Parts: sequence; C-alpha cells; structure tokens
Amino acid sequence: MKTNTLLLFVSFILVLTFSSYANNGNSDGDKFVVVLDAGHGGKDPGNMGNGYKEKDIALKVVLAIGSALEKNPNIEVIYTRKADKFIDLFVRGKIANKAKADLFVSVHCDSHTSQAYGAGTFVLGLHRNNTNFEVAKKENSVILLEDNYHQNYAGYDPNSPESAISIMMGMEDYLDQSIQLASLIQSNFVGKLKRKDRSVKQAGFIVLHQTVMPSVLVELGFLTNNKEGAYLNSKKGQQDMSKAITDAILQYKASIEQNVAHTVFEDEVVETVSTSDIYKDVTFKVQIAASSKSIATKPYNFKGLSTISKEKTGNLYKYYYGSTSNYTQTKQLVSDAKSKGYKSSFVVAFKNGKKVSLTEALKR
Repeated sequence: MKTNTLLLFVSFILVLTFSSYANNGNSDGDKFVVVLDAGHGGKDPGNMGNGYKEKDIALKVVLAIGSALEKNPNIEVIYTRKADKFIDLFVRGKIANKAKADLFVSVHCDSHTSQAYGAGTFVLGLHRNNTNFEVAKKENSVILLEDNYHQNYAGYDPNSPESAISIMMGMEDYLDQSIQLASLIQSNFVGKLKRKDRSVKQAGFIVLHQTVMPSVLVELGFLTNNKEGAYLNSKKGQQDMSKAITDAILQYKASIEQNVAHTVFEDEVVETVSTSDIYKDVTFKVQIAASSKSIATKPYNFKGLSTISKEKTGNLYKYYYGSTSNYTQTKQLVSDAKSKGYKSSFVVAFKNGKKVSLTEALKR
C-alpha cells in the first residue's frame, strides 16, 4: 500500500513538472522574451536604393512583427527602437542582454550595384566569401557614426577582415539555435512567399556579436532592385515579410518548448537507487561546459537538459548538470549529459558548499 501511495505521489509530481513546461510559462518571469531590432535609424538612413529608406522599411516590418507576437500572452516583445532614432550597435546588444532575451532578431534591407535580388538570413560567424564580408561591412560601418566607437568596440575596424575574425570568439555558444531560427525564417521566405533564396549564411555582424542569446540578422531583399525595392516599400510586401518572420519565431518557440518538456519528463524518471551510496554533506554535480560568457541556465541553452547551475571561477563560467548526494545517481546524470552531446562530462563534488576532489568526497 505504501509503495502504491509513493508511486502515485511521484507520478503526480512528474505531471505537475511536465505541465509547468508544457504550458509555456504563465507568469511574467516565464515569458519568452524576443528583442526586435530595426536596423539603422535617425541620422543613419541605411541604404537608399531607388530612393527608398532602409531605416523606415526595417522599422515598419519590426513593428508589425512585434504587434503580432504581442497577441501571445506568453511572449514579451522588446524593441531596440520604435521610432526614427539612432541607436549605437553596442547599445542594441545591451538592451537584449539586460532583458535576458530568448531571441534577438535584427531586420535590414540589402543593396547592390546590380539588379541582385532575394532574401537572406545571417548568423554570426566567419565570412565564407567576399560577398558575405561586404554585406557585414556595410552594416558594421554604422559604428563610424557613433561617438567613441574605438573605445566601445576595442579598436574594431569594419573595413578589416582581420578585425572581423577577432570578434568571433565565443560565437559557438548559440550557433546551433541561431541557425535553427534562421533556417525557419528562410524556409518561410522561400516556401510561403516564393522569394529568391539567398540562403542562411554566416558573417561577422557586430550587432549579433554584442548579444548573448540566439541571434539572427535578416536581409529582407534588395532596395536597389527595381521590382523588389518597390515590393519591400509597399504595405503588402512589409506585411508578407513580417508574417513570415513572425511565423518562424513562433515555430522556433514551439520547437524548443516541445524539446524541453520531453527532456524534463525523461530526466525526472530515473531508476530507484540504493540509499547506501548517499554521502552526507556532499553534493555531486556533472560539469558539462565552461565558457567565458555568462549563459542563461535555461534548458534550451543546454540541449534540453534541466537543473543546470553555474559558478564563476576567475574569468570562466562553469556549467553543471544535476545535483545529488547519491553517488550512484551521478552515473545516470553523466549518461544523460553524454547522450545530449556533452561527451567530456565529468563528476565534481562539493562538501559543505566547497569544491573538493572526488577522492576526498568519497571518504567515509
């Protein structure tokens, strides 16, 4: 009878845990935060292909995306600008970081000396060719309009490929998730709107480098192309493009939440282990990563793993999965971590709150 009661209790707790994730978060603290960034603004018009203003088109598209997302009670939208205002690139990143955003989406329009056309989406990375570098150089040159840009960007030169390489440190932290969102956006552009596919690419955009979350930069198309420029400057074109991006963001949100809910349920159902392996005053955790960046300990940042904690040691942040006083359970934790791709995971021990060697922790 006792066993049945215990099983019912555990099952009830698991259902509650699963439901709390599956409900997508109903409290303000659980909201999915999206920062929308309309490129350029104020004294920086962006490109002026065919007389159209990139800054105006980007803002209209961003406001339309935000208006649609705000209808979802589980989403909080933050804008880097909602008017024709000049915002430094590093400030745009600060806005997103301060909000602890789940996504950062920057919207722009492209230009070219030819009649090039098509929509493309970028994530942070090394320029694979000169074309990608030129796109990034145009967008990064905005910093030349900023005061004290040498200090704010540590001497970065937007015209130098070497400088571009220097800002790539730590870019892998959110690359997979950024590519996932970018791919969804690009798929909607091509599949739903039949825009020419300029694909998902990597380039060294400063505005993406300033953020510590999954981030993409969208080039809606070319204002310099006679037909495409007119389309992007039209109400229909802006509605089409904003809906494609909105739908992609919602698809991304649903995808990661489905993955998190599934993983939490799996992680909680662990085999019963012997209490003989419990070590008083000792806590075992599994170290899965270390980074110079402070990453939010949300499950989707760690391939769906829950119960993530972090500590700062010097200039490095260490990330741990799980927490238990039962040494046998750490075998399951290590197995879970490795199954998610953290192949170099290992157990660490804390005694009375201080990190100690495993040998010392396991002394009876």
